[in-house]
Amino acid sequence: MTSNKPEIHFDGFTNEWKQRKLGDISENFEYGLNASATEYDGENKYIRITDIDDNSHKFLMDEVTSPDTDLSIADNYLLEEGDILFARTGASVGKTYLYDAHDGKVYYAGFLIRARVKPEYDSQFVFQNTLTSNYNNFVKITSQRSGQPGINAQEYASFSILMPEKEEQIKIGNFFKQLDNAIALYKCKHEKLINYKNAMLQKLLPQNGKMVPEIRFNGFTDDWKQLKLGEHSDIKAGGTPKTDISEYWFPKEIPWMSSGEVNKKRLFNTDNQISKTGLENSSARWIKEKSILIALAGQGKTRGTVAINEIPLTTNQSIAAIEVHSNLDSEFVLQNLESRYEELRKLSSGDGTRGGLNKQLIANLNIVAPSVEEQKKIGMLFKQLDNTISLQQEQLNKLQKIKKSMLQKMLV
Repeated sequence: MTSNKPEIHFDGFTNEWKQRKLGDISENFEYGLNASATEYDGENKYIRITDIDDNSHKFLMDEVTSPDTDLSIADNYLLEEGDILFARTGASVGKTYLYDAHDGKVYYAGFLIRARVKPEYDSQFVFQNTLTSNYNNFVKITSQRSGQPGINAQEYASFSILMPEKEEQIKIGNFFKQLDNAIALYKCKHEKLINYKNAMLQKLLPQNGKMVPEIRFNGFTDDWKQLKLGEHSDIKAGGTPKTDISEYWFPKEIPWMSSGEVNKKRLFNTDNQISKTGLENSSARWIKEKSILIALAGQGKTRGTVAINEIPLTTNQSIAAIEVHSNLDSEFVLQNLESRYEELRKLSSGDGTRGGLNKQLIANLNIVAPSVEEQKKIGMLFKQLDNTISLQQEQLNKLQKIKKSMLQKMLV
């Protein structure tokens, strides 16, 4: 960029943008209330660093609290229109929140700093500038200090923003607010559909040791049967060709899956491939399509996560592939095991946080299943729900990418 103007701007605005420090466009910077949180009193809300969503920067209302203090002398900590909060310490340093009147009567806590934007500037425009790579770089550089990272009020006040005239600020701020609302709407729809699927899993699969589910498709009345998974499937584990032998990895001829890829849920391709020579000289083996893939180990929440392959592929040793026999439907087994994620985590370790699964543990799993025809009905229903959930996630990702791109192009 050759001038103090953005790559994209609204028609009718031609003036150069002027650099202003956050301290110049704000009336003051104030530290928050030094009080613990208590049960919500129905009116007075208390916002802490952990109450600000990391992605949307909205006030999370799942577990609302009130400040445990005498509020008759705490008016100075009550948020007003145009207030922006900044996290001043810890891993979330730099996280921001723009007060929304719809959030109600909100007091802010001590690890937050409030900047009250002056009326001659648009607070939404200023807030959107705290979501840019320019701001993130400022936070990264400024917060680097020994021990716990932190940024104080004086340091926040030094952050520079290029500002157009107020009318253009308002236009830009409103544009991003509408985009944020669209993202929030898609996210809400996505979460509702996930919750609906989880509820249906509870109703269409037997719970708490029962042999029939709460809801069944019309025309099916036969009893469900308990089956040991290892007696009705072939369970295989894979392997990794030696990484220091290039002939095992080139040419890239055979799809090869690592345990982290179970998070894709449905595998239409893999991130890596191996050569035919690599397959022949390792314990990797072909897995037929429509097998259930379960992570035996992996970082974070990977262990116990299940997926299904839509193409033949090979896997590493941290994945077990379950090739079901003709009396089981792979989509049904996939959904059954997905709904038992916590059980699988605990099965692999006493505390659910360490350890690993193995083929024998999986083979010993019991599955309560109806006829194959009823399995297919149930499996197809959840596959369709999964497809819709994936589509919504893709749309949400696109919107988030659009916003990230527009922040770079519409803000200097």
